[in-house]
Amino acid sequence: IVRFPMHKQENKDFVAGIKARREGSLHAVSSDGSGAVVIKDYQNSQYYGEIQLGTPGQKFNVIFDTGSSDLWVASSQCGSSCGRHAKYNSAKSSTYTANGTAFDITYGSGPVSGFESIDNMNTGSLVVKDQEFAEVTDATGLGAAYKLGKFDGILGLAFPILSVNKVPTVFENMVSQGVVDKAEFSFYLGKESGEKGELLLGGTDPNYYTGDFQYVDLKAATYWEITMDSMKVGDSTFGAGDNAIVDSGTSLLTGPSDSVKAIAEAIGARPLVKGEYVVSCDATNLPDMTFTLNGQQYTLTSADYLIPDGDMCLLGMMGLDVPRPNGPLWILGDLFMRKYYTVFDVANKRVGFANAK
Repeated sequence: IVRFPMHKQENKDFVAGIKARREGSLHAVSSDGSGAVVIKDYQNSQYYGEIQLGTPGQKFNVIFDTGSSDLWVASSQCGSSCGRHAKYNSAKSSTYTANGTAFDITYGSGPVSGFESIDNMNTGSLVVKDQEFAEVTDATGLGAAYKLGKFDGILGLAFPILSVNKVPTVFENMVSQGVVDKAEFSFYLGKESGEKGELLLGGTDPNYYTGDFQYVDLKAATYWEITMDSMKVGDSTFGAGDNAIVDSGTSLLTGPSDSVKAIAEAIGARPLVKGEYVVSCDATNLPDMTFTLNGQQYTLTSADYLIPDGDMCLLGMMGLDVPRPNGPLWILGDLFMRKYYTVFDVANKRVGFANAK
């Protein structure tokens, strides 16, 4: 098993970033047919960990993202759009192989581009040989989320079909090179702010959960996409039969904006910026949110779904409209995965949940 410690951005910084988001920033996504489309912009990604590329290793903080499939970091050829991030310099690596294929990806906030390169990826303890990844030379499309963010790049953990250039993913290479024993990985996300989480590649750790895993088969091996039986708040039911993706690269829950508006009203929350809501942290008797997946109920109480920021709490769910055929779509992000230790079973194309310790 390969273990990556994961660091969590402080809640106050996280909420400040969301408040600073421009009114009208994209919460819906559409494809113009060019390149891969990822349904987010990482403005609400809280967790990141370290990898190394090249020989000797160059260090990068990346978001381990089950909602996309490529590995990319800033290139030494990237200008001001990459801010002060660590940048990969191929001239400093003895194991670099040139590739040069164009890399173009579209995020919720805009396009990002660069080119493909090949080098060894080091996890600190193990080496993945000849990993193809993208050097980003223009990160303008990610805006302030990237320029000011704590992450230098993205390590995608979805399926290879979502990769921009259909390149083997990091985890696919780990399995084929025998770096991991089992074709599965799991996330433990620390419950408290500042508490470290851990990504385990190649298995699960019983110290992190109680009881047994309950599995849900994937609807498609693209994103980690499943079918949601339903979601209940109080007496109201939402999203029956809708698609849902389990996404480590999104910190909140998301759902169709009209449903989220109704949920916010049921909780007594008021709008903050587009798609997001706040409620007094002193509010009492707030209803639970209960998700039913493959017949099993997963409940979030107000202590789970509210993110404190002084006297006001951010509702940990925001509106995101994804058009058909992919939508309507719900995202079960870190907020769900903090309460339910999650295993991503690549071999059996299913995802499993157990109560996190």
